[in-house]
Amino acid sequence: MGHWWHDNIVEPGKLPLLLALTAFVLTFAVTRAITRMIRAGKGPFRDITPGGVHIHHVVPGVVLSVVGGFGAVASGRHGATAGVCAVVFGVGAGLVLDEFALILHLDDVYWTEEGRRSVEAVVLTASLVALVLAGFSPLGVDDATDEEQQSRVGLITTYVINFCFVLIALFKGRTRMAVVGTLVPFVALIGAVRLARPTSPWARRFYRHRHRARSRAMLRAYRHDVRWAGPRRKFQDLIGGAPDRVPPPPAPRP
Repeated sequence: MGHWWHDNIVEPGKLPLLLALTAFVLTFAVTRAITRMIRAGKGPFRDITPGGVHIHHVVPGVVLSVVGGFGAVASGRHGATAGVCAVVFGVGAGLVLDEFALILHLDDVYWTEEGRRSVEAVVLTASLVALVLAGFSPLGVDDATDEEQQSRVGLITTYVINFCFVLIALFKGRTRMAVVGTLVPFVALIGAVRLARPTSPWARRFYRHRHRARSRAMLRAYRHDVRWAGPRRKFQDLIGGAPDRVPPPPAPRP
């Protein structure tokens, strides 16, 4: 175990990344637990409102991310200072992405349907960092041999082709597949060849006069949403808490 830890984590300089990921996940979990307690009126925790201004935890998160990020750049990938800076950055990133929806909408949507974007951002970020720790490199050049690494033409070609796949998947509305595809080229390829989401820029541009393709895209999107919307919402509610249920407007009087 000691040899594996040294050869795969310490020697390649992945220990700070592992510490940052651990701090990121733990910070998100603890923050969600505290906010759920505040929401339920339980425990000693309360919102911080000096002078009547609600200080969201994204504020200290930004400060910690800046301090930890610059510290990590200055300290390198080895040593105690690099580990401390990685933890500080992970804590700050966890606080910031827990309120990703607030930054996106510029509104306090933490416990609304829009607030689910924060949970999606945290899960996606943690998954990508875990892939990097597992040995994946950006744009899928991790398996290149010494000869292939020496060939700049082949390396640049790999970059360009996979980047095109990522762009196509992104314009087809396959955002998650595009992001994961930056690390796993096969995922980007699948997103690039699949039908576009009906509301995506690709569909608006290329399916405008292709009624059959537009109908197929709408039908496939509907089936996908029906199949996965429920499990995805339950998973998000499990780790992030269920949003507020807005009551329907009262029916107009006759």
